[in-house]
Amino acid sequence: MMVGIFNCDVNGTTSALPHFWEHTVGSDHASMALRADWREQMRRAHNELGFRHVRFHGLLCDDVGTLISEGDTLFYSFFNADQICDFLLSIGMKPFVELSFMPSTLASGDKTVFHYRANVTPPKDYAQWSTLIRKLVVHWIERYGLAEVRQWFFEVWNEPNLDAFGSGKQDDYFKLYRYTVEAIKSVDSALKVGGPATAANAWIDDFIAFCTKSQLPADFISTHHYPTDAFGQPGDDTEAQLSKSRRSVLRDETREVRRKAGDRPVYYTEWCTSSNPRDPMHDEPYAAAFITKTIMEANGLVQGYSYWTFSDIFEENYFPSVPFQGGFGLLNIHGIAKPAYRAFELLHALGTEMMPVDGTHPTVDAWAVRGQGSATVLLTNYALPRHPIATETIQIKLGNAQPPTQATIRRIDSDHANAKRRWQEMGSPEYLNAATVGELNAVSRCEAESHPFEFRDGALCFDVTLPPLSVAAVTLRFAVGDRG
Repeated sequence: MMVGIFNCDVNGTTSALPHFWEHTVGSDHASMALRADWREQMRRAHNELGFRHVRFHGLLCDDVGTLISEGDTLFYSFFNADQICDFLLSIGMKPFVELSFMPSTLASGDKTVFHYRANVTPPKDYAQWSTLIRKLVVHWIERYGLAEVRQWFFEVWNEPNLDAFGSGKQDDYFKLYRYTVEAIKSVDSALKVGGPATAANAWIDDFIAFCTKSQLPADFISTHHYPTDAFGQPGDDTEAQLSKSRRSVLRDETREVRRKAGDRPVYYTEWCTSSNPRDPMHDEPYAAAFITKTIMEANGLVQGYSYWTFSDIFEENYFPSVPFQGGFGLLNIHGIAKPAYRAFELLHALGTEMMPVDGTHPTVDAWAVRGQGSATVLLTNYALPRHPIATETIQIKLGNAQPPTQATIRRIDSDHANAKRRWQEMGSPEYLNAATVGELNAVSRCEAESHPFEFRDGALCFDVTLPPLSVAAVTLRFAVGDRG
């Protein structure tokens, strides 16, 4: 066990911590938003975690019924799309509109992706595609008002650099973007449109250069990344490539995208613990430690950081019935909170002023955040898979702190807020009754417990023991008028 020391001067110069990770969260595809259980979980995630937008695939797919044809006659139907938007607005959320995929009646081919057979081919008639986009946007403005729709985001397609979602060729995407952005801006120039919505931080330079040369607006840059992406080329043994094995690879990639984007806002519209839709780590404390560290390291680099996804009510491949099946979601199919959900819960409770922290440790990171009448020290003990990690005891020293009226700790680790472990102890049943769901919900909670502290050498001090792959948040509350 290694003892680490972190120091914080609570009167030091602070920096802003906007809750950028709450801007948007991901979901599966649009038609799932018509389900009652999806809506219940979405409402909960908004209320408890603060998410303000939701992004999903397939708003233009046949199962939403946005555009169909009978013979040569086209029929536009925005009813289901409206039902989705109506619900989101009713709970205080907004859509982050991903314009995908291709209605089959406009499709130039029959290539599809996912269980719901989303057509990913270009339009056979770009003028008809433009008409669809323009009609949809005009309809929404008529229904919700221009002031409302100006607050939405319109993102063109999903991961066009991958063959799975089209040709993977830039020219094809750039043509689609041109027709789409021109259609939207012809309705109202203040509507926000962006891209390239690529996987693995790709095409940013080329997309900006294309828009600049073509005099096309790009109001924001959007892209995706996962720590399992193959950044660089296989076999590349350069120092730069070897550095990608660091614990902060996503921070490094985000910094580069931030640099390329210049003054444009950056929205990561997908990221997660891994890109594997059935990864056991999604359900385990590992995800909570990874999420917390990754988000805190992205501060100041992005305007939005959309986790993929908020729920296991998700059927890109199929809809499994196993309660903990390694799905992307923060909540499982029964609405039981995973450790990842509790990580977002701890983050949501943070204030908005980052205090300076000094100290380093090979696996432990520490941040100090001031809120209204409180200060929280957030800790993670995290290492990449197959890298050494052990239980660590960390000493925290807060200089110039007033005596707190209360000190509490909330933990996420193998013994705390870990419903999957209790489910495994039950024998990993595939189907759950109401009593079992209730028990697992209780185990999933991240409860606050009193935490000891003392004044030593003019500083408020306390120790925290962190198991491997864990998160801990120590919150100190102060009398009104005192500064933490």
